[in-house]
Amino acid sequence: MARFRYSMQSILNIKMKMETLAKQEFSAARAALDEEEERLRQLYQRKKKYEEKARALLAGTLNIREIEENKSAIVCMEDFIVSQKMRVEMAERKLEEARERLTEVMMERKTHETLKEKAFQIFLMEEKRQESKEIDQLTSYTYGQRISEESRSEAPV
Repeated sequence: MARFRYSMQSILNIKMKMETLAKQEFSAARAALDEEEERLRQLYQRKKKYEEKARALLAGTLNIREIEENKSAIVCMEDFIVSQKMRVEMAERKLEEARERLTEVMMERKTHETLKEKAFQIFLMEEKRQESKEIDQLTSYTYGQRISEESRSEAPV
């Protein structure tokens, strides 16, 4: 029996490597987004602590200097939060781009795998056709041999 060789196997291998790289890029983009979201969450927590401290400063004896420092800290945290939100949005865009690339590469790989499977099915059909042809030839030969032996044995000596 002949051995199946897919003529575009090297292309399929490249597509599989590209998919692996795209998965790694997607994973890195996901990790970057998670990190940026965590930083944003921490900034919100720090702002919340400053706001709680502001309430405490206003409840007790008033220390104008501490109140002003706290107020500027809250404003500063709001600025940090705005810039961090922009970083989160940028990380989300990069993640979406990586997802689109991954989806595209996966579709290309699946297309080549489908082509390989079709080529394999064609190969199997050809093998069956060839085997059937060989069996027919063998049967014809065997039948011809039997007829020839019968005709020789019936012939007068």
